[in-house]
Amino acid sequence: MRETILEILSGVRSDIDFENNTKLIDDGILESLDIVAIVGELNDEFDVEISVEDLVPENFNSVDAMVELITRAQG
Repeated sequence: MRETILEILSGVRSDIDFENNTKLIDDGILESLDIVAIVGELNDEFDVEISVEDLVPENFNSVDAMVELITRAQG
């Protein structure tokens, strides 16, 4: 799952080292339009529906946070 998320992130922003950045939102690396694109890709790839309530910075601040988000969304 982690590798797939890294591929999605690289597809959205190929200029970022997502493997080593752990404050993607806090440091302003990802912007709102990036998050919209990422959520769409995550929903499609993992067949989940990320809710509006889950669209909070801490769920997108790192790859690990996104893995946890998808795991929760899969139930």
